[in-house]
Amino acid sequence: MGSRAVVAACGLLLMSLSACGGSEGDGHHRTKTGGAGGSLAAGRVPAPAGAGGPTGEASAPRAEPNVKTGEGSASTIEPWRIPGIGDRMYSRIPADSSQVVTVYGDDKDSPDSTIVLYTKQGSTWNEAGRWRGHNGRSGWTVDHWEGDLRSPVGVFTLSAAGGVLEDPGARLPYDQNESYEAPEDWGMSHWRDFDYVIAIDYNRLPGTPPDDPTRPDGDEKGGGIWMHLDHGDGTSACITLPESGMAHLLRTLDPNRHPMVVMGDRESLKE
Repeated sequence: MGSRAVVAACGLLLMSLSACGGSEGDGHHRTKTGGAGGSLAAGRVPAPAGAGGPTGEASAPRAEPNVKTGEGSASTIEPWRIPGIGDRMYSRIPADSSQVVTVYGDDKDSPDSTIVLYTKQGSTWNEAGRWRGHNGRSGWTVDHWEGDLRSPVGVFTLSAAGGVLEDPGARLPYDQNESYEAPEDWGMSHWRDFDYVIAIDYNRLPGTPPDDPTRPDGDEKGGGIWMHLDHGDGTSACITLPESGMAHLLRTLDPNRHPMVVMGDRESLKE
């Protein structure tokens, strides 16, 4: 076990524990016993239905029509824009960013999402991966508070990664440590949640390890919001996707390309 203070994966354990998807709120350190660590590392949490291909892997770049937003529709697609993202949201993406993870929430009060990676070549945005996943159990909010069980709508930088497992070849700075282990009392379906994580720079210091507890805007505004492995249902604020998707993002997101995440319910994203 690392000598650093045991900090909650997805937030500080000693706080009100509410960012990620375990039954007790935020992720936090646990000690695996009876050889569970080895067996869990070999196990796999099933990908949610409809996640990319048959096992949730990244799909080939494609543009499929979406009747709600026109996302990928041949009649509405603008290759110089990210599908389904309106002017206000798009203007918040820095001009030097050429990698954007877009989280399309199914509905304002839904825990279900589609996560799409877009990469920019010249002036054109191309789809480079798509997965089904989850967001906050109660959906989305433009004014996130600790414990509201909603994910914050917004545009955020992605500057750090980590997890229980060894670095799979991440380009972002990667912090491997057993302190990311989820608590045993969350139940087996959650034990691998934090094998891989990517910190979403909401109310945190960009560039610090994902488990850094600093919350510049105060604890009441929540924090410790990550992308991490999916466990089949909603979280307290984090974004989840299949292991294959997490591995793909870790190996693809490049700090030199200034990766961002644009996240929210589909209606909010169109603003």
